[in-house]
Amino acid sequence: MVRPIATTRSASGVPTGRLAVWWVLASEIVIFGGLLGSYLLHRLGHPEWATYASHTNTWAGAFNTFVLLTSSLSAVLAHQAAEQGNGKKAANLLLATCGGALIFLIVKSFEWTAEIQHGYTITANGFWSFYYIAAGLHGLHVIAGAIIMLIVAADARKGKDLQRVELIGIYWHFVDLVWIFLFPLLYIAK
Repeated sequence: MVRPIATTRSASGVPTGRLAVWWVLASEIVIFGGLLGSYLLHRLGHPEWATYASHTNTWAGAFNTFVLLTSSLSAVLAHQAAEQGNGKKAANLLLATCGGALIFLIVKSFEWTAEIQHGYTITANGFWSFYYIAAGLHGLHVIAGAIIMLIVAADARKGKDLQRVELIGIYWHFVDLVWIFLFPLLYIAK
């Protein structure tokens, strides 16, 4: 099988795919960094947001933190399996990671449903606007990561392009890391 030249060369010594993922993550850091920085500045100027934040479901947020940390572990184990050439094991572990993404989204949907039913909507006030935008943007990244992971898992099961297991793992760790910042800022800092 002939591989595209873009996947086989690198002027920097870093494989092209890995370099591309890091460039994507750099742009994502700018997006989330701006959002979180803006949130922090607004939070400092609005002490009443502590009252609004007290209505978030800390237990749901903590459970989702556990789910994402566990899914990152399965992503690491998938990378390890891919490094050993075991595509089927890597694929199964990526599917477990996708299971974590699904659990995260289900919990988030129940959480949001309850909050909206209690009148805590995106238009309620500035805190809830930031809350839904930040958590929603993160949720979109969870969905995107899971979709890409399913594609990579399908190829890994066939023993194809096992290096991509590492690449989606890097992305998934970023998604996890963003949540590690969002959870305390939106749920705990009251």
